[in-house]
Amino acid sequence: MYDWEDKPELNITPLVDVMLVLLAILMVIAPNIIYEEHIKLPQGSMSQQLSKISPVHISIDKELNVKINKDNYQLHEFMDNFFLYSKKLDLKATVLISADKTLDYGVVMSVLAAVKQAGFSEVSLATNG
Repeated sequence: MYDWEDKPELNITPLVDVMLVLLAILMVIAPNIIYEEHIKLPQGSMSQQLSKISPVHISIDKELNVKINKDNYQLHEFMDNFFLYSKKLDLKATVLISADKTLDYGVVMSVLAAVKQAGFSEVSLATNG
């Protein structure tokens, strides 16, 4: 008969042995597993090429001479002439304005206003950094 006073014992040694063998197998095989998923990517359109738009450089010196790329103007002539000059430029181009630091703030802002009125939206003020 069964003795109620005996307590059963759990022997975990075989369980640990099996787990160590499985761990060793996993450690040997895992670096050799290569998982690869094939993805079909859409084709890009080759007909539409992005063109690089050259920026427009405007510089103002302390004598109030305004230089647009390679053309020179006086400040009082600049407002009207820039509107005509901008007709041959791309309005999506970036305009970079650089001015002498001794100039009045209003002079630079009047040039900036003329550039904005001509239709340019990307305007940057250059600084010495």
